[in-house]
Amino acid sequence: MKRILIYSSILFASVTGVGCKKMLDQPVQGAYEADKFFNSDVNANLAVNDAYPALLFTDGGSNAIWVLGDVASDDAVKGGLPGDQADFDNVDNFNILPSNSAVEAVWRRYYDGIFKCNVALSGVPDVNTMVSDSVKKSVTGQAKFLRAYYYFLLTSCYGNIPLHLKVETVEETQQPAAPQADVYAQIEADLTDASGKLPLAWDAANNGRPTKGAALALLAKVYLFEQKWQQASSTAQSVRDLNIYSLTNLFTDNFNQNKKLNTEAVFSVWHQTASSQSFLGNNLNQWFAPRGSLNGYGFFNPTQSLVDNFEKTTGGVVDPRLDYTIARFGHPYYDVDYDSSWSTTGYMSKKQIQPLSEIPATIKGDGNLNYEAIRFSDVLLIQAEALNEQGLGAQALAPLNMVRKRARESYLYDNTLPDFGTVPDGLLPDVVVTDQGQLRDIIRKERRSELALEFHRYFDVIRYGSAYANSALSDKPAFNYDQDKFFPIPQSERDTNKKL
Repeated sequence: MKRILIYSSILFASVTGVGCKKMLDQPVQGAYEADKFFNSDVNANLAVNDAYPALLFTDGGSNAIWVLGDVASDDAVKGGLPGDQADFDNVDNFNILPSNSAVEAVWRRYYDGIFKCNVALSGVPDVNTMVSDSVKKSVTGQAKFLRAYYYFLLTSCYGNIPLHLKVETVEETQQPAAPQADVYAQIEADLTDASGKLPLAWDAANNGRPTKGAALALLAKVYLFEQKWQQASSTAQSVRDLNIYSLTNLFTDNFNQNKKLNTEAVFSVWHQTASSQSFLGNNLNQWFAPRGSLNGYGFFNPTQSLVDNFEKTTGGVVDPRLDYTIARFGHPYYDVDYDSSWSTTGYMSKKQIQPLSEIPATIKGDGNLNYEAIRFSDVLLIQAEALNEQGLGAQALAPLNMVRKRARESYLYDNTLPDFGTVPDGLLPDVVVTDQGQLRDIIRKERRSELALEFHRYFDVIRYGSAYANSALSDKPAFNYDQDKFFPIPQSERDTNKKL
């Protein structure tokens, strides 16, 4: 018998502002049979709302995609005190057992999100006349986008994984891992369907829900990972053709509490602080902040390798994205002086961090910065890479140089930069190289700088192949590409699902 269990959707709606008062006034408690629960538009919306919390970073330990996505890579180390979150250090050192807490956490979180998507989808079939057609369309689009997003992260982390596409009996949950190609095929199908059902935009009461553009952008990224270059470039162009996204003048607008609704945000994980339910904001603000008086944990320290990736002019002027992304000696850390002893590498991340003037130390773990899961700059770099891999290097230059132009023109819009108003000579010039191999290296380097510390790097390193990965991770002697390109399926899942 299919049942809807206790919902956290009311809590989520109050945090993100995606629900109206009428919805929030409906208490949902206990267990309900599906055919009795999905008897109104309100309940159908509540069901899909329950699929969103898995996105959130309300606890930096339970949503550990930052560990698998970046700490495992050459961009960051765990940092903090020795022995604190030792399993995260084990990921950094590739001493990864199936019982590793980060490996367990990511699997558990996103499969829970998938289950909630399946619950929502199970309640809105065409034959259900108690839910309006418009709400069925909306719920289906949202649930399929979220299911695709969760499956994309899971297969990026674990490779071959079980596919659960309905609310299952206990016996049905016993499934072997499906080949990654089958997982990708399901993701493609979900996103294609979602893109036809989701709106171009939502009203202000529904910030944080996916749009048509988000579905197409994620689909372009999936094609990129599959090396379906033509589909990746054309789908990225479909996002551009919507004519609703553009790069912000300032890179930092993407990490500014006052600029959440900017033109570059394609899909955002929405956080709010000081809500009616406390400590439901972005907890990474505390995990990534310095220890001591700033009340952080000191985790997530950028590497020298990442710092060195940012370009410099012959005169020593560095890509401004370096100091927008990474805290370093001699440069301010928001409203205090930076102390390099705060970090095990000398550097700290500035993304996901807010100054004390916005989030005081007393509520440090309740930040309100969104996590920008998909930015328009990512779409442009997807298109540039896919075009180059088709041998269309000349066409790849345009989207690539859009990203570089925005970065160098920080000097025209950020009055805190020295010599504001003038772009320094030789800073991030337009790329003119069209040789496929050389341009491939340039695009990879650009992607690393642009999307640094946004939890994408390890998956890029792995998809670039063994030669690239072995070079990038050469300081991790335990890394073995064939063994470590995917994390182990968690021990708890192995114990539960006997067909794995």
